[in-house]
Amino acid sequence: MVVTCGGAGVARVPARTNRRCAAFEVFLRKVGQARRVSSDVNTGPRIEPRTVADFHAAARDRLDEVYYDFYAGGARDEITLRSNENALEKLRLLPRILSGSDKREHRTTLLGTELSMPILLSPTAFHRLAHPDGEFATARAAAAAGTVMIVSNAATSAIEDIAAAAPTATLWFQLYLQPEPRITDALVRRAEDAGARALVVTVDSPVFGRRERDDRHNFHDLPPGMHAENMRGLTGDPDQVRPIGMSAEFSWADVDRLRSITALPVLLKGVLHPADAVLAVGHGVAGLLVSNHGGRQLDGAPATIEALPEIAAAVAGAIPLIMDGGIRRGTDVVKALALGATAVGIGRAPLWGLAVDGEAGVRAVLELLRAEFDDALALCGAASPRELTPDLVRSY
Repeated sequence: MVVTCGGAGVARVPARTNRRCAAFEVFLRKVGQARRVSSDVNTGPRIEPRTVADFHAAARDRLDEVYYDFYAGGARDEITLRSNENALEKLRLLPRILSGSDKREHRTTLLGTELSMPILLSPTAFHRLAHPDGEFATARAAAAAGTVMIVSNAATSAIEDIAAAAPTATLWFQLYLQPEPRITDALVRRAEDAGARALVVTVDSPVFGRRERDDRHNFHDLPPGMHAENMRGLTGDPDQVRPIGMSAEFSWADVDRLRSITALPVLLKGVLHPADAVLAVGHGVAGLLVSNHGGRQLDGAPATIEALPEIAAAVAGAIPLIMDGGIRRGTDVVKALALGATAVGIGRAPLWGLAVDGEAGVRAVLELLRAEFDDALALCGAASPRELTPDLVRSY
C-alpha cells in the first residue's frame, strides 16, 4: 500500500505519520528549491554560498560542462593542479597568543598602489563564458573591494573597454610576449593607453600546455561572437583578431627589450626556480608571481607554496612576491604571507563567483576571503600581514 501526503483523496493516517509527512513535504520543497537554484543560470543565488567551495559547486551546476572543464582543468594528469591545494592543506599554523591588540590592518602596498587587502585577482581568460558581463563585472567587483585586477591577454573584452566599464578599477595587464616584436609593442601601447599600472609577463608558456579535458571536448576556440579582444586591431585592421602566439625562443634579452619600451613596471609570472628569481632581480624586474599557471602548463611542477620559501630566500626582499595557485581559504593567504609572499593572487575563485552571480558573486568571493583572512590573522596572534613570519607555519 502506498500512502501519499497531502492533496484530495488521501487516506487518513495517524497524527505522528501526518507530522512525518509534513516534514517530508518541507524536505521535498527544499530539494526542489535547491534544484531550481542549480538549474537557474546566471540569475543570482537563492541559497547564499558560504565558502569558495560552495561557489565552486554552484558554478559547476550552472556552467556548460565544456566551459566548466576549461576553467577547472589542468595539464595532463592534473597532478600539479591538485597539489596546489593539497600542499596548502598539509601545512599547519602555529599561532602566537596574548598579542595585546584587537585591531587588525589588512592594507598592503604593491608597486606604489595601496590594496585594501593582500589578495588580488590573477589573470584568467574568457570571462564571458561564465557570465554575459564578463570582465566588466570582475573589474567592478575588484574596484569595489579595493584591490587589483590583472587583465588577461586572452580577455573577452579589450582592456580599454574594461577600464571604461570600471573607471575606478586598478588594472594591470598580463602579457604574452609575441613572436613578432611589433605585436608585443602594440599590446604594450594598448595597455598603457588604457591606464594599466603594470605589465605582468607570463614566462612559463614556451608552448601551449596540453589540457586533456579540453581535448576530450574538442574545445580549442571560442563560441561565435566571442574573441580574445586584446588581440584585435593590433596592425590597424579593426576586424582582424590575431591568435595569441607562443615561442620557446624568448630569452632574458626579450625582458630587457620590453623594459626599454615602457615606463610601466614589469613583473614576471610563472617563476618557480630560485635561480630564475635571482636573474629576474638582476634584469630589473619589478616583481614576481610565483605561479605554475594554476597547474595548466607543466604537469609535475611543484605546488607554488612549495616553491615560495626558496624564492623568498633568493630575492631576500628585493622585490615583491605574489603567490597564486590553490588559494581557497583565508588560512591559505596567511600561510603564503608567512612564507614570504607580499600578496596572493586568486584565479578560479572569482570565476566561480562570476558564474554564480556576476559582479555580486565576484564581490562576495572577495569579501568572504577578506573575512576569513581577518579571522585567521587574529587567531594567529597577528595584527597585520607584516607580523606573519615563517615560524608560524609547520609541516608535520
